[in-house]
Amino acid sequence: MSEPGAGKPAKARANGGRRLNIGAVRSSFAPWNDPSAVPLVRFEGVGKRFGDQVAVEDLSLEIYPGEFFALLGPSGCGKTTLMRMLAGFETPDTGRITLAGEDLAGVPPHRRPVNMMFQSYALFPHLSVEQNIAFGLKQEGLPKAEIAARVVEMLDLVKMAPFARRRPDQLSGGQKQRVALARAVARKPKMLLLDEPLGALDKKLREETQFELMDLQVELGVTFLIVTHDQEEAMVMADRIAVMREGRIAQIGRPEEVYETPANRYVAEFLGDVNLFDARVSQIDHPMARLEAAESLEGFFVLDDDCPAAGSAVSLAVRPEKMRISLEAPPQGTHNVLAGEIWDIGYTGDWTNYIVELPGERLIRVARANASRFVERPIGWDDKVYVTFDPDAGVVLG
Repeated sequence: MSEPGAGKPAKARANGGRRLNIGAVRSSFAPWNDPSAVPLVRFEGVGKRFGDQVAVEDLSLEIYPGEFFALLGPSGCGKTTLMRMLAGFETPDTGRITLAGEDLAGVPPHRRPVNMMFQSYALFPHLSVEQNIAFGLKQEGLPKAEIAARVVEMLDLVKMAPFARRRPDQLSGGQKQRVALARAVARKPKMLLLDEPLGALDKKLREETQFELMDLQVELGVTFLIVTHDQEEAMVMADRIAVMREGRIAQIGRPEEVYETPANRYVAEFLGDVNLFDARVSQIDHPMARLEAAESLEGFFVLDDDCPAAGSAVSLAVRPEKMRISLEAPPQGTHNVLAGEIWDIGYTGDWTNYIVELPGERLIRVARANASRFVERPIGWDDKVYVTFDPDAGVVLG
């Protein structure tokens, strides 16, 4: 049986001190599939109300040691309330929360083996970088020598040693974020809670910091729980994502699972761009199923995996990057062909996004990677185009 604290970080540290292969570590890390693995945190039937407003409703969730876990959802979905209950800043109305087997009911925030990093960073403006990092350690009453050694260790970890004597107002946004992280992990908590930690950074620095956080999480051997509304942020960093809606979990899984196989329309629409078609199952002839839809006279052909019985009303979800767009008509017999006209174009450098108007004024989005520098004939506004997608590109949602 696995013990709390075992898992991904232990495997990473066994690398003999060499630079960690984060990808290899993450791809092999899946304690939730191991029946003998013991979760670090358990939410069991947890509920929380604020007056007449339901914030969290009968929610159960397990987070494993060494996991980088994301709570993802829009404002008001309950993700921050869930984190605050774990931290001890809010008390559940129903259910219980355990950490490393200990029921947290009645345990004050400063006695819980967790630490929280806020979006504002909450650094003390009158203290230097090293003094900010040392603050929590002094509160614990650790010996001066141990505090000094821990501060040096944290400064080296976040690459802030040259700025040790600067005050927060002398630091950039990214540097402040590093100091806040160092202070949060200096006490060596069993779990670090991150509330929208990268929201104050610009796009490029935010992307760089995402990978730094992933590296640090593995090196530290600390379980991370991040709350975010940023889908890309959760997809990049998390081992698993819980997509939340109105105080409940709509779906939980690896990033690629919730993106490629959404459990319902809500998850499909919230996580990235998607085209949704209302359809009806007209025929199942394994391994294919035919769906009737207003957008296609010939219907859509999809794989019949998890497809309900003929006659069932369904939604077909197709991601824009799974579609192909062309000025030329596809060969005879090609499945899933849509004809339309370019309504708008968005160029982002690596991708070109086309908004295609189908008959009946229906708009769909098609994304094409700009894999080559030159094209023979660019697709322009008002062009007549054909859009196709493979049968395995669509996901049937009941």
